[in-house]
Amino acid sequence: MERLPKKQRHQLLARLIEENPFITDRELTRQLKVSIQTIRLDRMELGIPELRERLKVMAERSYDPVKSLPLDEVIGDVVDLQLDRSAISVFEIREEHLFSRTGIARGHHVFAQANSLAVAVINDEIALTATADIRFLRSVRLGEKCIAKAYVRSGAGERSKAKVDVFTYVGDEMVFQGYFVIYRSAGETVSQEGGDERADRH
Repeated sequence: MERLPKKQRHQLLARLIEENPFITDRELTRQLKVSIQTIRLDRMELGIPELRERLKVMAERSYDPVKSLPLDEVIGDVVDLQLDRSAISVFEIREEHLFSRTGIARGHHVFAQANSLAVAVINDEIALTATADIRFLRSVRLGEKCIAKAYVRSGAGERSKAKVDVFTYVGDEMVFQGYFVIYRSAGETVSQEGGDERADRH
C-alpha cells in the first residue's frame, strides 16, 4: 500500500475514528501505514482527542444508571448502558493483570469484565449470575483494550431470568464470548444462592 497524500490520510483517519471510537493510535498506524508520531500529529491537526479523552466524553453522555451493583464494581469503564437492552465497557490490560511468566492477561480479568457487564445491564436491584457458558478465543496482552458488548436476550415470560450475551473485542478481533443466565428479582425476593454452584454476584 502506497503512502496516502496527507489530505486523503486525514479523511480516512477521521472516518476510521468515527466508525470505531475505540480504535487505538497503534491500530491506526497499522491501517494507515505511518508512524505513531504521524498519527498523533494528524489527530492534533484535526482536533481529534486521544482515545482516553474520547472514552471520557462517551462516559459523560447520558445513559441509564446501573441498578444491580455499584458502578465501581463493574470491571472496566462503562461507556454506554441501556438497561435490559445493551451495554459497552472498556478495560485496558495493565501489568497487574498479566501472568508474570508469559505476559498474557489472566483469563479471570477478561471474564470479570464480561460477567460484571452482564449483571450491570439488568434493570433490577438484585441480579445474580446463575450460569455462564464462556469461550476464550485468543490471549490478550499488555496494553490491549478489551471492548465488551453486552446484549440482553430475555425470552418472553421469563421475568425471573435474563439471558445476556457478551462479546469482547480487541480492535476488530473477537477475543472472548460469553452466554450468561442472570437471575433477577422481578419484584420478588431472590435467593443469594443463585441457581447453582457457579452463581456469582459479579
